[in-house]
Amino acid sequence: MLTIELDMYQAMAVAAIMLLVGQVLVNHIEMLQRYCIPAPVIGGLIFAIAHCVVWSLGILEFTMDTTLQSIFMTAFFCSVGYLASFGMLKKGGIGVIRFLVLAVVMVTIQDVVGGYGAKLFGLDGRLGLAMGSIPLVGGHGTAGSFGPYLEEMGVAGAATVAVASATYGLVSGCIIGGPIATGKIKKFHLHSTSSGLQHEETVQKDENTGMLDSDNMLSAAIYLVIAVGIGTIITKAFSTVFTVPGYIGAMVAAAVIRNIADVMHRDLPMDEINSLGNVCLSLFLGLAMINLKLWQLVDLALPMIAILLIQTVIMYFYASCVVFPIMGGDYDAAIMASGFCGFGMGATPNAMANMQAVTKQYGPAPVAFMIVPLVGSLFIDFFNAAVITAFTNVLG
Repeated sequence: MLTIELDMYQAMAVAAIMLLVGQVLVNHIEMLQRYCIPAPVIGGLIFAIAHCVVWSLGILEFTMDTTLQSIFMTAFFCSVGYLASFGMLKKGGIGVIRFLVLAVVMVTIQDVVGGYGAKLFGLDGRLGLAMGSIPLVGGHGTAGSFGPYLEEMGVAGAATVAVASATYGLVSGCIIGGPIATGKIKKFHLHSTSSGLQHEETVQKDENTGMLDSDNMLSAAIYLVIAVGIGTIITKAFSTVFTVPGYIGAMVAAAVIRNIADVMHRDLPMDEINSLGNVCLSLFLGLAMINLKLWQLVDLALPMIAILLIQTVIMYFYASCVVFPIMGGDYDAAIMASGFCGFGMGATPNAMANMQAVTKQYGPAPVAFMIVPLVGSLFIDFFNAAVITAFTNVLG
């Protein structure tokens, strides 16, 4: 079999090409838009499938230098850390805190089911985390980062399993979210109490500091670089006590800088930080996808199917029987239950898509559209990373 080695620049070029292919397909295929499947996932999956075919035929195998993947991953999660404004969490009120607690509980449940479910199948419990909150609450971004992290710890196939599970979660979260909200609305005769326009702006839009420009982009890049540099020291300090992924320190450093700035009433270039973070997310996810070895999934098919189906059933009843009543049992709570399925199994855009589909038919839900993106976009990734890290050490 011929082996082709790609250095980090060549691997990045391939990832970029497949990212462009994915963007073209997403722009022209309505189903991909409906389920909010990221372009790097589509393009990267095409490459991974083709790679699997030629490998299975004994023709060709690619090996890739993924150095840049780690850099983009750390930069992305650093940008997530800058979103962790605890002043904004307090401003959101008790509803935001309640919804965040529910999300953190779900993160824990998913990792218990994934980790110990894998052990029941005789697998490494840490591989089960790649079928838990890493791909589900975390989505493709967290899957693309924690998968390679687990593989560095000796968990073979973790990256492939995590990304495959994340793709499943995107679809299943959209499928179960709408029926839950519709069922509650019809059963309890709920209705919208708002006659105003639907509030669909995310928190990032509320924080606009102006048009993107080169000066702000430079400032944003400097903030990211500083937090990443400080984060390496924090990560080393954490590592003396327990195992942590490399980007945890950058997240913590960014969160500290953000909250110090809030206390001092200093504005950070959040739009630019978010933009740079999204660029890094797309690039590192593209690299993660083209490096997938799909043939590693063959022996894991049965455990994956069983564990992911269990996760779906748990999510359905948790959203219906726990999230709905705790969030108030009213119309907004029904919409939030739908959104919870979206980001609890996939990503925040899925949550927004679920809620928009329901409110388009039954009326506005401004409280839901404030709480769900606030938790899903700003806070849950931070807490999810902490829970995953804890389970990695417990199951290791």
